Amino acid sequence: MRDTSSTIRTHRAVTTLSVLLAGALALTACGGGGDSKKDTGGKTEPGTTVTLPKLNGANLEIAAVWTGQEQKNFKQVLAEFEKRTGAKVTFVPAQDPIINFLGSKIAGGQPPDIAMLPQPGAIKQAVDKKWAKPLGAEAVKELQKNYSPGWQDIGKVDGKPYGVYYKAANKSLIWYNNQVFENAGAKEPKTWPELLTTARAVYDSGVTPFSIGGADGWTLTDWFENVYLSQAGPEKYDQLAQHKIKWTDPSVKKALTTLAQVWGKKDYIAGGADGALQTESPASVTQTFTGGDQPKAAMVFEGDFAQVNIGETKAKVGTGAKVFPFPAVGSAAPVVSGGDAAVVLKDSKAAQALATFLASPDAATIQAKLGGYLSPNKNVPNSAYPNAVQQKIAKALIASGDDFRFDMSDQAPQAFGGTPGKGEWKDLQDFLKNPQDVAGTQAELEKDAAAAYGSGS
Repeated sequence: MRDTSSTIRTHRAVTTLSVLLAGALALTACGGGGDSKKDTGGKTEPGTTVTLPKLNGANLEIAAVWTGQEQKNFKQVLAEFEKRTGAKVTFVPAQDPIINFLGSKIAGGQPPDIAMLPQPGAIKQAVDKKWAKPLGAEAVKELQKNYSPGWQDIGKVDGKPYGVYYKAANKSLIWYNNQVFENAGAKEPKTWPELLTTARAVYDSGVTPFSIGGADGWTLTDWFENVYLSQAGPEKYDQLAQHKIKWTDPSVKKALTTLAQVWGKKDYIAGGADGALQTESPASVTQTFTGGDQPKAAMVFEGDFAQVNIGETKAKVGTGAKVFPFPAVGSAAPVVSGGDAAVVLKDSKAAQALATFLASPDAATIQAKLGGYLSPNKNVPNSAYPNAVQQKIAKALIASGDDFRFDMSDQAPQAFGGTPGKGEWKDLQDFLKNPQDVAGTQAELEKDAAAAYGSGS
C-alpha cells in the first residue's frame, strides 16, 4: 500500500471555503478586483509582471487533454508567449490517461517539452519514471510569489517542485436552469435532504431533475467525493485518498447508499442510467440549458469549468444558468478542488521559460478573461473574470488559502483513479447502472485500489 502523504499536502479544513462559497454564489454583489503585482526586479514590458527571455527559433510542444473551447482559449495564452519570446509553441492533443500517452511518445523518442498533468499521482509517476524535470529557479520564484503554500506543495515530489498548477477547479457546484426552477417553485438547497425535495419539485413539474455525464467516469468520482467528504469528514477522506482505509469501510457503504438516493431513481436522470452512461460531460451541461423551459434536465453537477459549455448555449451565467454549492450531506458542505499542472519533460531554457510564464499572473489573466477557467494564482486580478459568478468563485478560492481538499481520484495512481474503463471510473459506472449493489461495488473498488496502490501505477 503506497503512502502518498509525502507528495500530497493534506489540507486542514473545508468549513471556511464552504462558507465563503455559499456567500459567493448568493450573487448579491460583485467580487472585488485588484491589479497584478509588478516585478520591479527586472525589465518587464508595460502591463506585464514577469521577464521572459528571447527565444527566437525555439520550437516547443505542450501536451494536454483539453479539447474544444478550452483548448482554443489556452492557445491564446500560448500565442502571447510566442509574441513575447519569439518561440513557436505547438499544442499536442493528448488522451486519457495522459501518463500512457506520454509513455508512448517517450518510447518513440518524441516527448513534448511540457505536459499538463491533471493528477498529483501522475506527477509522482512522471518523477518516478524519470520523465519529469525539476522546475528552474525562475519558475520556482514565480510560484513562491503567486501561490499559497498548499498549491505549491501539491506540485512537489519529495519536497522538490515539479508542477505549476496553472488551472484549478471548484468541483463542488450544481448548475441549474433558472426558468425550470421558477416554473417548479424550486429553491436552491443547502442540505442533501433539501436537494431531494428540490429534485421532487422539478420532477413533479414535468422536467427530469439531473443530467449526468456518465460516459466520463471522472464525473462520477466527483459525485462520490463530494458526498463522502461531507458525510465522512476530512480525516476519513484523507485516509481513503491514501488507501489507509479500505473501500470496504462502512463509511464508503454509507456514501454509496446516499448516492443511490439519486442514482437509483431512473426517472431522476436524463435518459436513465443507460442514457447517462452514453453522455459525455460537455453534453450533460449543454442539454441542461437547451430546449427553453423543457430541457432534458434541470440540474447538472460539475465544476466551475462547466461555464465553457454553458457558453455554447443561449443561457447566460447568472440569469438563465445559476449555481449553488454542493449541498451538505453531513455537518458541512464539501469543497473539492482539482487542477492541471505544467510539468517540464525536456529541460531547456525555452521549456523552463514557458513554465515560468504559466506560473505568472500574465498567462492566467488571459484565460480568465475568456471564461470557464479558474486560477489558483493569487495575483490574477479578480476583475479579469468575465462575470459576477466566476469572480466570486475565484475570490473565494483565493481567500481560502489552503483550506480545501484535492480531488481524491486525482491523488490515486492513474490505474485506479484516472483510466477510462478501469478502476474507480469503471466501478462507479457499473454502480450507476446497478445502484442496489453497494457491497459488490465496494468489493470491486477495493480490489482495483489494492492492485493499483500496490504497484504504484
